Parts: sequence; C-alpha cells; structure tokens
Amino acid sequence: MTFEGKTVLVTGGTKGIGRQITKDFINAGAKVLATGSSMVDFLDPSSIDKFIQSIQDLDIDICINNAGINEVSPFCETADQSWEDVLAVNLTGAYKITKAVAAGMVVRGSGKIINIASIWSHKSCKGRAAYSASKFGLRGLTQAVAAEVASEGVLVNSVSPGFTRTSLTERILGEDGIKEVESKIPLGRLATPKDISNVVLFLSSDMNSYISGQDILVDGGFMNV
Repeated sequence: MTFEGKTVLVTGGTKGIGRQITKDFINAGAKVLATGSSMVDFLDPSSIDKFIQSIQDLDIDICINNAGINEVSPFCETADQSWEDVLAVNLTGAYKITKAVAAGMVVRGSGKIINIASIWSHKSCKGRAAYSASKFGLRGLTQAVAAEVASEGVLVNSVSPGFTRTSLTERILGEDGIKEVESKIPLGRLATPKDISNVVLFLSSDMNSYISGQDILVDGGFMNV
C-alpha cells in the first residue's frame, strides 16, 4: 500500500498503537500530522478549538481518531469528573475532529475516517462503565457519520483492538497478567501495535473501496470464546 501525496491526521499518535500507525503511514509515503497532549488537550475545549482552527487550511485525506483515556473504577464509586473526562476525550474529541475534517472531505468527494474503538465497545466488564460507554458511543458515531457521507465518497469505519502489548498494558497487567489473558485468546498471544495498524492502513487505503460503517474486531478471536 502506498499513501504518497496523502495527508493523514492521527490523534494520540505519539504512543502505543497511535505511534505505530503514525510510523506505518510515514513509511508508506504519507505526510502525517500526529497529535499528542502537548499539541492538543482533549480535556480542554479551547485547546481543541485552537487545534481545529490550525488545520482548517489543510486538506486532510485520512483521519485516525485514536486519542483516548481509560479510568477503571467500580461503577458506584466512579467520580463524575472521571466519567466526564473519559467521554470528553474518547467520544466528544472524536466527534469534534470528525466534524472538522469530514466537511472538507465531502467537498473534495473523497476521504477515509477510522475511529479506534475497543473490544469493550462490544462487551464490558467490572470497572469499565465510562470506558465502554465512550467506546459504544464511538461505534454509534461511526455508523451515523458513515450513513451520511458515504454518498459523497467518504468512508467511515472503526477498528476495535483486543488486548494489545503496549508499554501501558505491560505496566498494568505485568507478565503474569499477560500470560493469564493470553490463555483466553485463541491465537495465544496479545496483539502487537503492528497487528492493529495493518488493519487501519488497509481501511484507509485505495484497496478499501466499499467498506463503510463497519467495526473490525482485531482481537485474536477473543470475542468468539
């Protein structure tokens, strides 16, 4: 796949899966704008507005909404601020960025938008109320926007990673926790960021001409058992 001449925006593009996506787009010839918290703070509406203003003159061909945070806590003990923060970054941030770039794509008659959801947008577990609500919402946003802009040549999809081996995952689970999770995955291992990035690049490429409004699970079969 080549992305020569394409301009790509990757939010949350400096760590983990986002960093791999950024690297792979660059290696495929794209011009990439990758955001981190130093460039745009998705918890600060004024910061988002300033960032959107700064990209108004850019023709974004591909947008990857990857920025996200997670707060794990028992539902009855979840702080209202934590709930609001998770939805602000994971859902409202993606909404605002999508709204900003989709308008230009519609005018130009082409574009790809990929939202990074999660296996927790298909099911949930203890302590994940805020995170799952945000990711279920992100899948809903994906489908709604896809239905509106497909006729204008803009394809919108989401990718739901399963357990992925990043520095954050290693720190939270530890090696014993990782081994326990791997025992529940039919492929017998965690995903690598590259596993996720490969799917994102395919959906973003010219090879994808007819997939829109879909969510692609990349979980090693975890959701099937």
